[in-house]
Amino acid sequence: MKKNTFICQLILLVLALVPKTNAQQMTDWPLNDLSSFRVQAGNWKTASSVYSAFSRDHSHHKIEYVAGSGILVNDNDKDHNSPLLSVMEHQDIDLEFEFMVPAGSNSGLYLQGRYEVQIFDSWGKKAADFTDLGGIYRNWESDPKTAYAGKAPLMNAARPSGIWQKMFISFKGPRFDATGKKISNALFKKVIINGQLVHDNVEVPQPTGGPIVNNEVAKGPLMIQGDHGPVAFRNIRYRTFEDLAVSVENVTYKYWKGPYEYEDDFKMKKEDKAGNSPEGITWDVSPVKDFFGLQLSGDLNIPLDDTYYISTIYNGNLAIYIDGQVVKKISRAWDWDRPAKSVIDLKAGKHKIDIYFCRADAWLPPAIGIFFESNKIVNHGIHARSSLQPRESNFPILVKPTDKPKILRAFLDYNGKRNERMTHTVGVGDPNGMHYVYNNGSGTLACIWRGEFVDATPMWHDRGDGSFRPMGDVVYLNNRPQLDIVSDPSAKHIEAYQEGSFKSRGYTITKETNLPVFHYDWSGMKVHDLTYSDAKEQCLVREITVENPSPGARYRVANGKNIQMTGDGLYLVDGRYFIELAEPDKAMLRPGDTEADLFVKVDNQPIRYKIIW
Repeated sequence: MKKNTFICQLILLVLALVPKTNAQQMTDWPLNDLSSFRVQAGNWKTASSVYSAFSRDHSHHKIEYVAGSGILVNDNDKDHNSPLLSVMEHQDIDLEFEFMVPAGSNSGLYLQGRYEVQIFDSWGKKAADFTDLGGIYRNWESDPKTAYAGKAPLMNAARPSGIWQKMFISFKGPRFDATGKKISNALFKKVIINGQLVHDNVEVPQPTGGPIVNNEVAKGPLMIQGDHGPVAFRNIRYRTFEDLAVSVENVTYKYWKGPYEYEDDFKMKKEDKAGNSPEGITWDVSPVKDFFGLQLSGDLNIPLDDTYYISTIYNGNLAIYIDGQVVKKISRAWDWDRPAKSVIDLKAGKHKIDIYFCRADAWLPPAIGIFFESNKIVNHGIHARSSLQPRESNFPILVKPTDKPKILRAFLDYNGKRNERMTHTVGVGDPNGMHYVYNNGSGTLACIWRGEFVDATPMWHDRGDGSFRPMGDVVYLNNRPQLDIVSDPSAKHIEAYQEGSFKSRGYTITKETNLPVFHYDWSGMKVHDLTYSDAKEQCLVREITVENPSPGARYRVANGKNIQMTGDGLYLVDGRYFIELAEPDKAMLRPGDTEADLFVKVDNQPIRYKIIW
């Protein structure tokens, strides 16, 4: 609990100090052929499609593919198993890609050919180490002065074999002085797998095991292992950065005693105080924290011609002008988590920057944070440290199942969206780390996830808003009615229950498992709905019993844009999770132009299926 609490606090601190950034003009890696890579042994190929079956057997290594373009495939054997090195060499880089790992397979991506992020089928493993997906690998040195023990990911974010997964890496290469002496280590600024942060500002002091050369350099190629097993990549995109920064100097200020709500309220008046700002851009030149107007002016040094993206974090009213041009002019706000971004083309050289800031209230502390980035320059602040202090974060209130399942009623923001809030939801947390939220208002599973259970801070801190947050790689499931009655199999199925026709009967707790069984009535049928986790099979099992089933009754097991049958009774939904039916002969897959549905026939026997993700 302490470790995960610390991680939550760390993530809040990062959000407070660095604005969210969307990658600008990332370059698509060409995969029409292998010309962007160096010569290899023939195990690396391009393909138009790949397939790898889901398997719980971790000795299974098969991958199938159709020759073509768009996908990079490693199909190695004992004679053809070389690594793949890029022609491009990089120093600092943002890299994102999708990858597919067959069951039991193993690979690794080396930044600069020297620092490995592990790619491995570690699905289902409760506690990950440095050898698992997302781990930063160890090296082979025995001398304590040069040995590196590797770094485990903060969580196991792996998905099952046969599913495309996503990884984002933000990497900063080591730095060297004019004599070639290293002055800073390689740094994994961020590694995100399937939407989950697995590394944050991790330094790597030495090359990890298996580098192209066991030394450190300013630039090097990307390298992918080719001797450990098959793997596939697609949608590779990257952005490299120059070792440059925007800076500001010769900053002066003017101060007006307030309060003021907008710059036009004070900037034409005679200031009450003026002078130099030795620290640069900071509100701290004001003699007071509240009720004032401020103008900060200085020389903005732009290192190269480029399109620049400017983000801000502030409390008050903020306006920014560059060479007299309005870059940002905003109404009062506190914008920690979603700083607005402005775009401007600038030539290399000196420019004039003017910043207007004012405060007309005192309920939040003053703050000015101004961040620049471009297509070649990494996001960085030009403000003084004193101008943007970390906000105080609430100690997170985490709910954790211990020796038995935990049941917690709260609101759920479906798909993480406040405007899709569900108000009749029940969270069920299992000690083995597989959890779900049940929508008691419609008789459906709202979402499932692995890892920690929920963060109840939004519900229990201060006045609260009644909601909790699932903690992990959340899979949101269909929210359509699961029961339907159809006389014609080709007829369109209902999109929502008629008002008043669905009646929830709450839930009861089973004595054997301490799990809830949810009950509801619809169209004369009584439904009893149990969901439990199977630690051995690494899945959730659903058992639904329907009393008095109507003729033509169907139960919607899954809804999605694309549902594929990948085996007997096994279906892949939107490339995200698998459904495994206990009675495949009862299945009815109904494809559509924009959506597909998977139904099973309802009779007097319990409906049983597994959700694998």
